[in-house]
Amino acid sequence: MIDILHKLGLPINMSVQGAAIDEINAIVHWLMLVLFIGWGIFFIVSLVKFRASKNAKADYTGVKSHLSSLLEAVVAVVEIVILFGFAFPIWANRVIDVPPSDESVHLRVVAQQFAWNIHYPGPDGKFGNTRADLVDEQENPIGLDRSSDNASDDFYTVNQLHVPVNKKIRIDLTSLDVIHSFTLTELRVKQDAI
Repeated sequence: MIDILHKLGLPINMSVQGAAIDEINAIVHWLMLVLFIGWGIFFIVSLVKFRASKNAKADYTGVKSHLSSLLEAVVAVVEIVILFGFAFPIWANRVIDVPPSDESVHLRVVAQQFAWNIHYPGPDGKFGNTRADLVDEQENPIGLDRSSDNASDDFYTVNQLHVPVNKKIRIDLTSLDVIHSFTLTELRVKQDAI
C-alpha cells in the first residue's frame, strides 16, 4: 500500500517516525477501501431491493427488525477501538517524544501571513528575548530585542528552514496574526500555529 501511496503523491520519508505514520496512513486507506466497498454493495442492494417495479407502493411502517441498531452498535464499537486502540496511543507517544534541549537543535518558527520566520539561536545556543512591541514586518518580524544578553548572535530566515541531518529538532511554533498550518511533509510533521 505504501508504494501505491507514493505513486499517488506521498513524498519520501526523511524522518525516524515517518515509517510508523506511513503505516497508519496505509491502514486508514485500507479501512476506507473496505468501507467504500461495503457501502457500495449496500447501495446497489438497496437500489435492486427497493426498485419501483418491485415495490409499487411505499411502505410507511419502516424497518421491523433490529438489524440496523445492531449494525450501528458494531460500527460505534469499531470506531471506539480505532480511536482508543490506535489513534490516542500513537498521538500520545508522538506528543511526549520531545527531545531534551541538550540533545537537539532548538528553533523558533514564527508564522505570519505569507511568511514563516525561522529564528535560530546562534553559536551560543541561547535565544535572545523577543517582545511584541518590537515586531516590524520589514525590519524585525520576530520582535527580537537586540539589547538582550543572548540576542547578539541570533539570526532569522524567511521561508527557509535549514536543519542538520541525523539530528533531533525541537521547534517552538507561534503565530503573529492568524492560525497557520506548519507542514514539513517529508518529515511527516503538521501542526497548527495559533
